[in-house]
Amino acid sequence: MHTETLKDWTHAHRFGLGDTGERERRVRWVIAITVVAMVLEIAGGLAFGSMALLADGLHMASHATALAIAAFAYAFARRHAANPRFSFGTGKVGALAGFASAVLLLGFAVVMAGESIGRLIAPTQIVFDQALMVAAIGLAVNAVSAVLLRHGHGHGHDHGHEGHDHAADDHAHDHNLRGAYLHVIADALTSVLAIAALLAGKYAGWVWMDPMMGIVGAVLITRWSWGLLRQTSGVLVDAQAPEPVCQAITDAIEGGGSDRVADLHVWSIGPGARATILAVVTDTPQAPDHYRDRLPDHLGLVHVSVEVHHCPHHGPPA
Repeated sequence: MHTETLKDWTHAHRFGLGDTGERERRVRWVIAITVVAMVLEIAGGLAFGSMALLADGLHMASHATALAIAAFAYAFARRHAANPRFSFGTGKVGALAGFASAVLLLGFAVVMAGESIGRLIAPTQIVFDQALMVAAIGLAVNAVSAVLLRHGHGHGHDHGHEGHDHAADDHAHDHNLRGAYLHVIADALTSVLAIAALLAGKYAGWVWMDPMMGIVGAVLITRWSWGLLRQTSGVLVDAQAPEPVCQAITDAIEGGGSDRVADLHVWSIGPGARATILAVVTDTPQAPDHYRDRLPDHLGLVHVSVEVHHCPHHGPPA
Protein backbone atom coordinates (compact mmCIF):
# COMPACT_ATOMS: atom_id res chain seq x y z
CA MET A 1 0.00 0.00 0.00
CA HIS A 2 1.35 3.42 -0.96
CA THR A 3 2.04 6.03 1.71
CA GLU A 4 -0.20 8.49 -0.15
CA THR A 5 -3.13 6.09 0.31
CA LEU A 6 -2.65 6.04 4.10
CA LYS A 7 -3.29 9.80 4.26
CA ASP A 8 -6.97 9.08 3.55
CA TRP A 9 -7.15 7.09 6.80
CA THR A 10 -5.38 9.49 9.13
CA HIS A 11 -6.58 12.71 10.73
CA ALA A 12 -5.40 15.51 12.99
CA HIS A 13 -6.16 15.53 16.72
CA ARG A 14 -6.98 19.22 17.16
CA PHE A 15 -10.21 18.44 18.96
CA GLY A 16 -11.90 21.51 20.44
CA LEU A 17 -9.09 23.89 19.41
CA GLY A 18 -10.51 25.32 16.21
CA ASP A 19 -12.01 28.54 17.64
CA THR A 20 -9.99 29.30 20.76
CA GLY A 21 -8.02 32.23 19.29
CA GLU A 22 -10.73 34.79 20.05
CA ARG A 23 -11.25 33.36 23.54
CA GLU A 24 -7.54 33.56 24.27
CA ARG A 25 -7.43 37.21 23.19
CA ARG A 26 -10.36 38.04 25.46
CA VAL A 27 -8.68 36.36 28.44
CA ARG A 28 -5.54 38.40 27.80
CA TRP A 29 -7.56 41.63 27.73
CA VAL A 30 -9.15 40.70 31.05
CA ILE A 31 -5.71 39.97 32.53
CA ALA A 32 -4.47 43.40 31.41
CA ILE A 33 -7.48 45.17 32.95
CA THR A 34 -7.15 43.22 36.19
CA VAL A 35 -3.42 43.87 36.50
CA VAL A 36 -3.85 47.63 35.91
CA ALA A 37 -6.55 47.83 38.60
CA MET A 38 -4.42 45.68 40.92
CA VAL A 39 -1.38 47.96 40.55
CA LEU A 40 -3.46 51.11 41.10
CA GLU A 41 -5.10 49.73 44.24
CA ILE A 42 -1.85 48.43 45.75
CA ALA A 43 -0.09 51.72 44.97
CA GLY A 44 -3.01 53.70 46.42
CA GLY A 45 -3.08 51.54 49.52
CA LEU A 46 0.62 52.06 50.15
CA ALA A 47 0.48 55.78 49.36
CA PHE A 48 -2.59 56.58 51.45
CA GLY A 49 -2.14 53.98 54.16
CA SER A 50 -5.41 52.28 53.23
CA MET A 51 -5.60 48.62 54.23
CA ALA A 52 -8.89 48.27 52.33
CA LEU A 53 -7.30 49.34 49.04
CA LEU A 54 -4.20 47.22 49.69
CA ALA A 55 -6.24 44.13 50.58
CA ASP A 56 -8.44 44.43 47.49
CA GLY A 57 -5.36 44.90 45.31
CA LEU A 58 -3.82 41.71 46.67
CA HIS A 59 -7.18 39.98 46.20
CA MET A 60 -7.12 40.99 42.52
CA ALA A 61 -3.61 39.55 42.28
CA SER A 62 -5.00 36.09 43.11
CA HIS A 63 -7.57 36.38 40.31
CA ALA A 64 -4.92 37.62 37.89
CA THR A 65 -3.02 34.42 38.67
CA ALA A 66 -6.07 32.30 37.86
CA LEU A 67 -6.60 34.18 34.59
CA ALA A 68 -2.91 33.70 33.74
CA ILE A 69 -3.44 29.94 34.13
CA ALA A 70 -6.25 30.13 31.58
CA ALA A 71 -4.11 32.09 29.11
CA PHE A 72 -1.21 29.65 29.56
CA ALA A 73 -3.53 26.69 28.93
CA TYR A 74 -4.71 28.16 25.62
CA ALA A 75 -1.15 28.85 24.49
CA PHE A 76 0.10 25.41 25.55
CA ALA A 77 -2.79 23.59 23.87
CA ARG A 78 -2.28 25.51 20.62
CA ARG A 79 1.49 25.07 20.59
CA HIS A 80 1.36 21.32 21.23
CA ALA A 81 -1.76 20.52 19.20
CA ALA A 82 0.24 18.44 16.69
CA ASN A 83 2.59 16.87 19.27
CA PRO A 84 2.36 13.06 18.88
CA ARG A 85 3.06 12.62 22.61
CA PHE A 86 -0.58 13.60 23.24
CA SER A 87 -2.52 10.59 21.94
CA PHE A 88 -5.81 12.46 21.50
CA GLY A 89 -4.42 15.97 21.16
CA THR A 90 -4.38 18.69 23.80
CA GLY A 91 -8.14 19.09 24.21
CA LYS A 92 -7.97 18.17 27.89
CA VAL A 93 -5.52 20.94 28.79
CA GLY A 94 -8.48 23.29 29.14
CA ALA A 95 -10.15 20.90 31.58
CA LEU A 96 -6.94 20.75 33.62
CA ALA A 97 -6.81 24.56 33.77
CA GLY A 98 -10.48 24.65 34.73
CA PHE A 99 -9.83 22.16 37.53
CA ALA A 100 -6.97 24.32 38.83
CA SER A 101 -9.22 27.40 38.73
CA ALA A 102 -11.93 25.53 40.65
CA VAL A 103 -9.42 24.57 43.36
CA LEU A 104 -8.31 28.20 43.65
CA LEU A 105 -11.96 29.27 43.89
CA LEU A 106 -12.57 26.78 46.71
CA GLY A 107 -9.52 28.13 48.54
CA PHE A 108 -10.80 31.67 48.09
CA ALA A 109 -14.22 30.66 49.46
CA VAL A 110 -12.66 29.02 52.54
CA VAL A 111 -10.55 32.11 53.31
CA MET A 112 -13.57 34.34 52.71
CA ALA A 113 -15.77 32.29 55.06
CA GLY A 114 -13.08 32.14 57.76
CA GLU A 115 -12.50 35.90 57.66
CA SER A 116 -16.25 36.57 57.79
CA ILE A 117 -16.83 34.27 60.76
CA GLY A 118 -13.90 35.91 62.55
CA ARG A 119 -15.46 39.36 62.02
CA LEU A 120 -18.82 38.15 63.28
CA ILE A 121 -17.17 37.00 66.51
CA ALA A 122 -14.88 40.02 66.85
CA PRO A 123 -16.25 42.97 64.79
CA THR A 124 -13.74 45.45 63.42
CA GLN A 125 -14.19 49.14 62.64
CA ILE A 126 -15.19 49.81 59.02
CA VAL A 127 -14.34 53.03 57.13
CA PHE A 128 -17.49 52.95 55.02
CA ASP A 129 -16.73 55.64 52.43
CA GLN A 130 -13.33 54.26 51.53
CA ALA A 131 -14.55 50.67 51.55
CA LEU A 132 -17.44 51.60 49.23
CA MET A 133 -14.98 53.20 46.82
CA VAL A 134 -12.86 50.04 46.74
CA ALA A 135 -15.90 47.83 46.18
CA ALA A 136 -17.12 50.10 43.37
CA ILE A 137 -13.74 49.95 41.62
CA GLY A 138 -13.70 46.16 41.91
CA LEU A 139 -17.25 45.86 40.57
CA ALA A 140 -16.48 48.08 37.57
CA VAL A 141 -13.37 46.09 36.65
CA ASN A 142 -15.20 42.77 36.96
CA ALA A 143 -18.23 44.01 35.01
CA VAL A 144 -16.00 44.85 32.03
CA SER A 145 -14.15 41.54 32.39
CA ALA A 146 -17.40 39.55 32.55
CA VAL A 147 -18.67 41.18 29.35
CA LEU A 148 -15.43 40.27 27.57
CA LEU A 149 -15.49 36.65 28.72
CA ARG A 150 -19.22 35.98 28.42
CA HIS A 151 -19.18 36.33 24.61
CA GLY A 152 -16.93 33.30 24.28
CA HIS A 153 -18.26 31.45 27.31
CA GLY A 154 -21.69 30.77 25.85
CA HIS A 155 -22.94 29.13 29.06
CA GLY A 156 -22.52 31.98 31.49
CA HIS A 157 -25.94 31.33 33.00
CA ASP A 158 -25.05 27.86 34.19
CA HIS A 159 -23.46 27.76 37.63
CA GLY A 160 -24.88 24.45 38.75
CA HIS A 161 -28.55 25.43 39.05
CA GLU A 162 -30.83 22.58 39.93
CA GLY A 163 -33.78 21.58 37.80
CA HIS A 164 -31.84 21.14 34.57
CA ASP A 165 -29.53 18.28 33.75
CA HIS A 166 -26.46 19.49 31.86
CA ALA A 167 -24.73 16.11 32.02
CA ALA A 168 -25.45 15.31 28.39
CA ASP A 169 -23.83 18.52 27.06
CA ASP A 170 -21.12 19.30 29.64
CA HIS A 171 -18.51 17.97 27.20
CA ALA A 172 -19.20 20.97 24.94
CA HIS A 173 -18.04 23.47 27.60
CA ASP A 174 -14.70 25.20 27.30
CA HIS A 175 -13.80 24.43 30.93
CA ASN A 176 -10.74 26.67 30.75
CA LEU A 177 -12.81 29.73 29.82
CA ARG A 178 -15.52 28.75 32.28
CA GLY A 179 -12.96 28.67 35.11
CA ALA A 180 -11.77 32.18 34.20
CA TYR A 181 -15.36 33.40 33.89
CA LEU A 182 -16.31 32.01 37.30
CA HIS A 183 -13.35 33.79 38.91
CA VAL A 184 -14.57 37.10 37.47
CA ILE A 185 -18.19 36.42 38.47
CA ALA A 186 -17.13 35.38 41.98
CA ASP A 187 -15.17 38.62 42.36
CA ALA A 188 -18.11 40.65 41.04
CA LEU A 189 -20.47 38.87 43.44
CA THR A 190 -18.13 39.72 46.32
CA SER A 191 -18.20 43.39 45.30
CA VAL A 192 -22.02 43.48 44.98
CA LEU A 193 -22.53 41.83 48.37
CA ALA A 194 -19.93 44.11 49.92
CA ILE A 195 -21.64 47.25 48.55
CA ALA A 196 -25.03 46.08 49.85
CA ALA A 197 -23.60 45.26 53.28
CA LEU A 198 -21.63 48.51 53.52
CA LEU A 199 -24.68 50.60 52.60
CA ALA A 200 -26.72 48.74 55.24
CA GLY A 201 -23.97 49.33 57.79
CA LYS A 202 -23.52 53.01 56.94
CA TYR A 203 -27.19 54.04 56.82
CA ALA A 204 -28.94 51.47 59.05
CA GLY A 205 -26.16 50.65 61.48
CA TRP A 206 -26.22 46.94 60.55
CA VAL A 207 -22.49 46.35 60.83
CA TRP A 208 -23.09 42.59 61.08
CA MET A 209 -24.27 42.59 57.45
CA ASP A 210 -20.69 42.90 56.18
CA PRO A 211 -19.42 39.54 57.53
CA MET A 212 -22.83 37.89 56.93
CA MET A 213 -22.70 38.75 53.21
CA GLY A 214 -19.17 37.35 53.16
CA ILE A 215 -20.52 33.99 54.35
CA VAL A 216 -23.33 34.05 51.77
CA GLY A 217 -20.80 34.79 49.02
CA ALA A 218 -18.53 31.97 50.19
CA VAL A 219 -21.41 29.48 50.04
CA LEU A 220 -22.35 30.51 46.48
CA ILE A 221 -18.74 30.43 45.27
CA THR A 222 -18.29 26.97 46.83
CA ARG A 223 -21.33 25.71 44.94
CA TRP A 224 -20.05 27.06 41.61
CA SER A 225 -16.53 25.75 42.10
CA TRP A 226 -17.83 22.32 43.15
CA GLY A 227 -19.82 22.07 39.92
CA LEU A 228 -16.73 22.98 37.89
CA LEU A 229 -14.62 20.48 39.86
CA ARG A 230 -17.13 17.72 39.13
CA GLN A 231 -17.22 18.42 35.40
CA THR A 232 -13.48 18.86 34.87
CA SER A 233 -12.47 15.88 37.02
CA GLY A 234 -14.79 13.68 34.96
CA VAL A 235 -12.96 14.76 31.80
CA LEU A 236 -9.53 14.26 33.36
CA VAL A 237 -10.19 10.70 34.58
CA ASP A 238 -11.95 9.61 31.34
CA ALA A 239 -15.33 9.17 32.98
CA GLN A 240 -17.96 7.35 30.93
CA ALA A 241 -20.27 9.66 28.99
CA PRO A 242 -23.77 10.27 30.43
CA GLU A 243 -26.36 7.51 30.06
CA PRO A 244 -28.39 9.34 27.35
CA VAL A 245 -25.29 9.48 25.14
CA CYS A 246 -24.48 5.79 25.65
CA GLN A 247 -28.11 4.84 25.06
CA ALA A 248 -28.23 6.83 21.82
CA ILE A 249 -25.16 4.96 20.55
CA THR A 250 -26.60 1.58 21.59
CA ASP A 251 -29.96 2.29 19.93
CA ALA A 252 -28.27 3.43 16.72
CA ILE A 253 -26.13 0.28 16.49
CA GLU A 254 -28.73 -2.30 17.47
CA GLY A 255 -31.54 -0.82 15.43
CA GLY A 256 -33.91 -3.75 15.83
CA GLY A 257 -31.69 -6.32 14.07
CA SER A 258 -29.46 -9.07 15.42
CA ASP A 259 -26.61 -6.64 16.18
CA ARG A 260 -25.89 -6.18 19.88
CA VAL A 261 -23.46 -3.84 21.66
CA ALA A 262 -21.39 -6.05 23.96
CA ASP A 263 -18.96 -3.41 25.22
CA LEU A 264 -19.07 0.38 25.04
CA HIS A 265 -16.63 3.08 26.17
CA VAL A 266 -17.35 6.77 25.51
CA TRP A 267 -15.28 9.58 27.01
CA SER A 268 -14.47 13.25 26.44
CA ILE A 269 -11.19 14.20 24.76
CA GLY A 270 -11.86 17.92 24.34
CA PRO A 271 -14.63 20.53 24.17
CA GLY A 272 -17.39 19.06 22.00
CA ALA A 273 -15.36 15.95 21.15
CA ARG A 274 -15.69 12.35 22.36
CA ALA A 275 -13.79 9.15 21.63
CA THR A 276 -15.61 5.82 21.44
CA ILE A 277 -14.65 2.16 21.52
CA LEU A 278 -17.48 -0.31 20.98
CA ALA A 279 -17.75 -4.05 20.41
CA VAL A 280 -20.60 -5.45 18.31
CA VAL A 281 -21.72 -9.08 18.45
CA THR A 282 -23.94 -10.15 15.55
CA ASP A 283 -25.21 -13.09 13.50
CA THR A 284 -24.36 -11.27 10.27
CA PRO A 285 -21.07 -9.39 10.69
CA GLN A 286 -20.44 -6.33 8.54
CA ALA A 287 -17.40 -4.13 8.01
CA PRO A 288 -16.68 -1.66 10.86
CA ASP A 289 -17.62 1.27 8.61
CA HIS A 290 -21.15 -0.14 8.38
CA TYR A 291 -21.63 0.37 12.13
CA ARG A 292 -19.64 3.61 12.28
CA ASP A 293 -21.97 5.20 9.71
CA ARG A 294 -24.96 4.48 11.95
CA LEU A 295 -23.70 6.69 14.78
CA PRO A 296 -25.49 10.04 15.30
CA ASP A 297 -23.54 13.12 14.22
CA HIS A 298 -24.74 15.35 17.08
CA LEU A 299 -22.89 13.37 19.76
CA GLY A 300 -19.48 14.75 18.77
CA LEU A 301 -17.92 11.31 18.14
CA VAL A 302 -14.63 12.20 16.47
CA HIS A 303 -12.54 9.11 17.22
CA VAL A 304 -14.46 5.84 16.84
CA SER A 305 -13.07 2.30 17.04
CA VAL A 306 -15.39 -0.63 16.24
CA GLU A 307 -14.79 -4.32 16.99
CA VAL A 308 -17.09 -6.77 15.19
CA HIS A 309 -17.56 -10.33 16.50
CA HIS A 310 -19.63 -13.16 15.05
CA CYS A 311 -22.05 -14.60 17.58
CA PRO A 312 -20.44 -17.84 18.89
CA HIS A 313 -23.82 -19.60 19.15
CA HIS A 314 -24.32 -19.59 15.39
CA GLY A 315 -22.42 -21.10 12.49
CA PRO A 316 -19.72 -19.21 10.59
CA PRO A 317 -20.95 -16.36 8.40
CA ALA A 318 -21.61 -17.13 4.77
